[in-house]
Amino acid sequence: AVYDMLATIKAKLDAGRALLYQTSRYVDIYKALDDIARERKLTPEERQEQKRYAKLADSFTPLAKGMNSEYANQNAYDCIQVHGGSGFMMEYACQRIYRDARITSIYEGTTQLQTVAAIRYVTNGSYAATLHEYEMIPCAPEFEGYMNRIKDMTRKLEACTNAVKEAQNQELLDLVSRRLYEMAAVCVMSHLLLQDATKAPDMFGKSLNVYVNYAESEVEKHFNFIRKFQAEELESYRK
Repeated sequence: AVYDMLATIKAKLDAGRALLYQTSRYVDIYKALDDIARERKLTPEERQEQKRYAKLADSFTPLAKGMNSEYANQNAYDCIQVHGGSGFMMEYACQRIYRDARITSIYEGTTQLQTVAAIRYVTNGSYAATLHEYEMIPCAPEFEGYMNRIKDMTRKLEACTNAVKEAQNQELLDLVSRRLYEMAAVCVMSHLLLQDATKAPDMFGKSLNVYVNYAESEVEKHFNFIRKFQAEELESYRK
């Protein structure tokens, strides 16, 4: 059981870092184009790039902040668990990491606010469009099976998104928005880990396998909830 926890901690760490780096890349590019625009007029192609990367930065920032904050909390919790009673003692660093991690999902916008910021990019298809672009990026032949599995996860995300949109029920969207947010996030991180594993299989191959297994279970869980949920059940969630 412990090696499963350790492998999952490592996979979440690699996936979260990949998302952070990709988000930072999008932010750097659009800010660089903003700086250029202050010095001279941008060409039509540069203006298109500026708009594209500004949108990507806006959509990926709440994913990176929210998911990395949650993973920090989950990983710190599991670290305490791995150490047993010793992990709770002041002599061990994991108790401090656990306390430090807790605030990350609260300050600079709670995870719930990150979901509010991100959900429109789920419903307007921005994340799905980016995921389809990632599908066009070649991967190593030995990892093609993972690509197909990630494509299947993306299809389930789109099916859930369409089902919620067709219901035209804002209360339903509010209830399942966190689930849609997490589905989009794990699909994105799976793709980014696949890209990393293609470039450096020795460093990321194992994390790719562990994370895609984890991501599939998360997507399936949310898919089953959303697809089976009936609008009349909303009454049970109200005060």
